[in-house]
Parts: sequence; structure tokens; C-alpha cells
Amino acid sequence: MYKLKAIVIGATGATGRELIKILLLRSEVKHIIAFTRKKLDVSSPKLDVHVINFAEIDKYSSIINGDILFSALGTTLKDAKSKTKQFEVDYTYQYNLAKISSENNIKTLSLVSSSGANENSLFFYPKIKGLLESSVKQLSFENIQIYQPPFLIRQSDVMRANEKIGIFIFKALNSVGVLNSLKPLPVSRLAEKMVDEALKKHSQRVMVFENKDIII
Repeated sequence: MYKLKAIVIGATGATGRELIKILLLRSEVKHIIAFTRKKLDVSSPKLDVHVINFAEIDKYSSIINGDILFSALGTTLKDAKSKTKQFEVDYTYQYNLAKISSENNIKTLSLVSSSGANENSLFFYPKIKGLLESSVKQLSFENIQIYQPPFLIRQSDVMRANEKIGIFIFKALNSVGVLNSLKPLPVSRLAEKMVDEALKKHSQRVMVFENKDIII
């Protein structure tokens, strides 16, 4: 049986860490390459980690090869300190690596976007995500899987205070179930769904998974 090679960006983030865990356990995957901004706290003979400056991703084009690109890179405006820097991380870095991947004949892109992504949005964050979705669809991947989760639940040890408050408020507002489409999604479930779908064969080139498609 053919064994797959996966590339992961955003591996130090909440979703990326879960992707690495799951990919290491999947027998269908023989090799994982992670491009990160800092060291990972996990090691395996299957895993190669490259700590890089994403602004210089072209330098690594020769090792960007395989079967699947998992793109889960992202930041917040608070962490980025400016809209310019957030755009660079959430759009430019991901698009540039996706472009090189498609040119190097990687067949599948699995991309973490966001609920409400819309390139015409008046709001900055959904506009970035919408622009990225639109841009990667123009690349030559055979399959593109886009995930639009709403609020993501991270492990409790890395959850921010505002995220805990957000979950509490959602539970209070959703006591009668009217907000199920916005129900917070565990990052472990998102990562599991991403790996499952990426390892399948799909006839549809572009697939968009909303919360209702992921949480089941």
C-alpha cells in the first residue's frame, strides 16, 4: 500500500499540534514535515521539524514535497500587534507555501479557515480568511478541503481567559439549542476530521466543511 507524506504548517498552534498527534498515529502516513516558528515538544522517526522564517519560505522550496499540505497557521490581532502583521501570517505566509506546494505537485490542500470567511467582508479577520480561500482555489491542487469552524476549544492548559469566558457565554445563550451552528468545536475533532478527509479520495475538487459537517 502506498504510504503518504504530509506537510504541516502551524504545528505549534492548537489545531496544528493535534494534527501532528493524529498523523503520527496513522499507518497510512509514512513521513511528516512540519514547518514551524519554534521547536515542537514532540519527536518521532516519522517527523522532521524545520524551524524557519516564513518570510523566507522560498529557501525551502526543494523540501516542500509530498502528498498533502495541512495549513493551520494563524494568529490574533492581539498577538500580531498590527493588522499588517496579522495579514502577513494569516494570508501571505499560508498562500506562499500553498503556491510552492501546488507547483511542486502536492495534490491535496487541507486549510483551516473560519466561519464567516468572506473576501468582501467589512470586517478584517473574515476578509483575510475569505481572500485566502479565494486565492488558493486558483492554485493547481487536485483537491482543496476548506474548514470553517466557529469558536475553537483548545486544551484547558493552553486556553486563553477570553476563550473560557466565550464558552461560558455560548452555553448560557444556547440553552435551547438555537445557536448550534456556532457551537464551539474542540480542536481535536477538527484535526481528526481534517486527517480523515485528506486521506480519502474525493471526486469533488473543492470541499468546504462548516461546523455542522465537522462536529458530527
